Amino acid sequence: MRGMGNMQGMMKKMKKLQKEMEQAQAKLAAQEFVGSANNDLVQVTLTGDKKVVKVDIKEEIVDPDDKEMIEDLVQLAMNDALDQVDAEDERVMGKYTKGLGGFPGI
Repeated sequence: MRGMGNMQGMMKKMKKLQKEMEQAQAKLAAQEFVGSANNDLVQVTLTGDKKVVKVDIKEEIVDPDDKEMIEDLVQLAMNDALDQVDAEDERVMGKYTKGLGGFPGI
């Protein structure tokens, strides 16, 4: 019977760890990160869950009439590329996590 107690304790620890990981992921997803290039002439803001939320291109490097359209297109292209990275990551790494289906939350 002692082995069952150890198993229950381990499962309890795993559930606690899973909850802590979910909280950390939510906190990371809520953070914003700003990347810049060429003395801040171009800035991109991402959330911690890798979504582009803002692209800022200074008017001195583009025609002011095209600025907003270019920013929107860069944002869409970046999010598309990041989605492709996530899909490939799931395809490649999924084979390792599928076998863990017996563990809740994994």
